[in-house]
Amino acid sequence: MQQLQIIGGVISSNSNVPILNDFLFEVHDGNLTISGSDLETTISTQLSADQVNAKKDGSIAIPAKLLLDTLKTFADVPLTFTVDAKTNGILVSSDSGKYKLAGHKADEFPRMPEIQAIGSVNIDSLTLAHAIHKTIFATGNDELRPVMSGVLFEMGTESCSFVATDAHKLVLYKRKDVKASTNSRIILPKKPLNILKNILSTFETTVQVSFSDSNVQFVFGNFKLVSRLIEGKFPNFEAVIPKNNPNKLQVEKASLLSAIRRVSIFSNKTTYQVRLKIAGSDLQIMAEDLDFANEAYERLTCQYDGDDMEIGFNSRFLIEMIQNIDGEYVLFELSEPNRAGIIKPAEIDSEVEDITMLVMPIMLNN
Repeated sequence: MQQLQIIGGVISSNSNVPILNDFLFEVHDGNLTISGSDLETTISTQLSADQVNAKKDGSIAIPAKLLLDTLKTFADVPLTFTVDAKTNGILVSSDSGKYKLAGHKADEFPRMPEIQAIGSVNIDSLTLAHAIHKTIFATGNDELRPVMSGVLFEMGTESCSFVATDAHKLVLYKRKDVKASTNSRIILPKKPLNILKNILSTFETTVQVSFSDSNVQFVFGNFKLVSRLIEGKFPNFEAVIPKNNPNKLQVEKASLLSAIRRVSIFSNKTTYQVRLKIAGSDLQIMAEDLDFANEAYERLTCQYDGDDMEIGFNSRFLIEMIQNIDGEYVLFELSEPNRAGIIKPAEIDSEVEDITMLVMPIMLNN
C-alpha cells in the first residue's frame, strides 16, 4: 500500500488523458511491476515473487484513486486480483467481500523512456533528500522562465552542487562528499524532486542517478523514476553572489525567526517588508503598514562586526531561508543596503557541505 501511495504521487488528479489516471500493473516471471505517469515523469516499483503470488503473466491499467481509496480501508490482509483479459474488468476479492472495477488496456499506457546515459553519479539517499530540501523552496513559478522553476544539479569530479533561484532569492548547496565521473549540468523539475524528497527521507540506500540530453533516471531500492529534464540555460548564479561582504551579523536562529514572524504581521501586505537596523550588539527589527497605521518593533542582542546599517528584506523570504538553516545561530554577510544579503549557518561541517543563501533587499522609504 505504501508503495502504491508513493507512485500515486506522480498521477495528476485532473488529467485529460484517462489512462494517466491509472496505475499500470505488469506481471512477468512471477514479479509484479506497478507504474504511474504524468507523461513528464514516470515512476515504477517492483514486488518480487515472495511478495505476490501470480498465476500467469499479463498487464492491466487500473484506476488509481478508486484502488487507493479501496486499499486504505483494509488492514494488512491478502487480496486476490482477477483480471478478465477480454473486458479489462478487475475483481478484487478479500475474505469478506468482492469488489468489481473497470480497467483499461495496458498498451495505452505510456512507456517509461529508456535512458541513453551520457553521465551518472551515485548519491546516498539521505544526502539527496537533504539537498532537495535545502534548495527546492527557492525555485520560481514563472512559466515564462521555466529554467528557474527547477533545481540545477551541477556535477563535478571534486564536488556536486544544487542551485535554485526565483530572481529574488537564491540557494547554492554544495556537497564535497559527492563526486561524479565527469563535469555536467542538468536542470531537474520540481514535481519529481518533491516525490523523491518524500521517498528518500524514509530509508537509507544508494541512489544511482544517470541522465541523457533530455531525461534523468533515479534507481534505488526497488524503485525507478524517470523524468524529462528542463531544457535551457540556467542563470549565471556565480555572478550575482556578492564576493566582498565586510559586515557580519550573527544572531540566535530561534529568537530571530520568532521576532520576524511577529513583526511581519504588521508589514505592508504588498511588499512584506521588514527593516533591520544594526548597530553594535543591537539588532532592531521593524515593520509598518502606513495604509492601516500598523507598526511593530522588536529588539534582539546580536554579534555584529561592521558599519552601522539599515536594510530592508521581504519577511517571507527571510523566514523561508532561516527555517532552512541548521544549527543554533544564523550568519548574515552584508555589504550595502542596496546589495544582496548572504545568509549562512554560523557553524557548518565545511569538509562535507557548504550552503549559501542570497536574498535581494527591498529599498527602504526613509
